[in-house]
Amino acid sequence: MRSLLARVRRCATRTPLLFCTDGFRAYPRALRETFRDPLPTGKPGRPRWRYWKTLQIAQVVKHYAHRRVVSVERRILRGRAAQVEKLRRRSQGGAGVINTAYIERLNATFRERLATLTRRGRALARCTVTLHYGMYLIGTVYNFCTYHTSLARPGAGTAALRTPAMVAAITTHRWTVQELLSFHVPPPPWTPSKTARATFACAATPG
Repeated sequence: MRSLLARVRRCATRTPLLFCTDGFRAYPRALRETFRDPLPTGKPGRPRWRYWKTLQIAQVVKHYAHRRVVSVERRILRGRAAQVEKLRRRSQGGAGVINTAYIERLNATFRERLATLTRRGRALARCTVTLHYGMYLIGTVYNFCTYHTSLARPGAGTAALRTPAMVAAITTHRWTVQELLSFHVPPPPWTPSKTARATFACAATPG
């Protein structure tokens, strides 16, 4: 969890951020400990920490009885209610409440399309790299090859439909799976090792 949040922090800016979590207690603490900076005091010893002022944390806690949801409690753990609602409307649209539906739908998509993630299934991933590559493949198809109704422009017909990659201006059309799998990714720039540089240096020396 901390590794994931550290990656999110590296990609994030100091603009207002809203995190909506479920009732797992470790999430709020991990968010607070990740999105903070040391406050230099010029004195010896451990510096004080300053949380990001732009950080907003909301939590959705579901209460169960006989394996059924009987009530839902929504809490604001950090930030102001008006700012949380503003950010929620910006990301999810008009009507609605604080929820975790988007990430739960994404998790359901991964479980549906990747047999390894199916609960109580027989398709086990014996190597971590198998699960790693499978997650990237499903995620790329999800973003490049799948229309999302919630991202459609006002209008009718297929011209109004868009993929997440189209909304992010990464591409101008919906990719087919064949197009995705046949796309040639350029290799990263080659950096010679110390042994290779030494070999080239010896070869270039006269005599």
